Amino acid sequence: MNTAQLSTSPVSQETRIAADSAFLLDHFSRTIFKSLRRVDQRKWAHAYLHGLLVTSGRKSVRRLAASISPDPSVPQSLRQFVSLSPWDFDAVMEELTRWVGDCRPDPVWSIGRAVLPKRGDRSVGVHQHFDLSSGRTLNCQLGLGSFLCVGGTQVPVDWCLHLTTAWTRDSARRSAVRIPDSEQYQPLWAHALRLVDRLSARTDSTSSVVLADMSNEPDVGHLLHGLAKRRRDFVVAVPPNLSVVPVGEGTLAPVSAKTVLLAQRPEPGIASPAEGQQLITHRQTSLVHLPGHYRERSLSPVHRLFTEMGPAGTPGPLWLTSLTRHTLAEVGSIAALHTGTTDVIRTMQQGLGLLDYEGRSYPGWYHHMALASAAYTFRSLHGAAVGS
Repeated sequence: MNTAQLSTSPVSQETRIAADSAFLLDHFSRTIFKSLRRVDQRKWAHAYLHGLLVTSGRKSVRRLAASISPDPSVPQSLRQFVSLSPWDFDAVMEELTRWVGDCRPDPVWSIGRAVLPKRGDRSVGVHQHFDLSSGRTLNCQLGLGSFLCVGGTQVPVDWCLHLTTAWTRDSARRSAVRIPDSEQYQPLWAHALRLVDRLSARTDSTSSVVLADMSNEPDVGHLLHGLAKRRRDFVVAVPPNLSVVPVGEGTLAPVSAKTVLLAQRPEPGIASPAEGQQLITHRQTSLVHLPGHYRERSLSPVHRLFTEMGPAGTPGPLWLTSLTRHTLAEVGSIAALHTGTTDVIRTMQQGLGLLDYEGRSYPGWYHHMALASAAYTFRSLHGAAVGS
């Protein structure tokens, strides 16, 4: 066997791939965590990131440490790095956003909701929350994240932790989990605008469309008006009882979004595969104004309200969009991206430790979310198998 044959043997190929992957991970880690001031912080950031990528099953600190080193001091060092070491979440996520931006993301900014069940009441932000997807009230933390769409995948580039007034108004609880004085109660719509503002500051995109599911947010009107003030186009799932004024009606009296749509004649159907069959679904749509935004209806912006009717004639989520010059198929395809956002969060929960943070502190929560986001981004964009 000659040298050329040896170089293409399966063993040497695997070795070369592993070496290339390790080199890429090292470069990725050094770039994303370059804002960390100390060498030891950057070392443990890389170690934690590596552990998230190679550890199977639950991503407890002890299991992460066992995957990367036999040294018995490593678990404590990783725990210290995530929960106690002072480093800036925002700076890390800025670098992550820049890294993703180099991959030319699509002009859609998706906002997703991470429901993180917890035991007890001492973990920062934990509260009783009704989860619409499961139909249950959960004891959980609630995080809102922003995602950039790159090709067929989406990657998380920012997070906000929702704090109820039970946390923000209790000085003892705030002190116990180290909530900064600057953090006060904000409703979910305000968190969403905060994510949009931070992403706007990090990128040079002025035309990206904001996608969000706010179908159980009663004050979604504040988000819609906030996006309009920022001149941001949007595709937002809204509650069925959202008040709207149909365009062209003789009255200014608002009615519910659901009432408006159910009164419309279905648009031509589209085919969607299900269990080997082609099911025909129909979309219903109407042009509407949002009441209370302008005194004169003629000056009020026109929005498109639409929903996709299921095979049994039941409406799906109700969506409102500012993209009235786009076809219904185009805005429908943007709305469909939200399913991908939900899938990414589920994957991060099941495979990259989003549910496994063991600490209780506010800084620790953000640190863990940054590390889990970096791990998902590296795996999704580079698909590299990193050896232990």
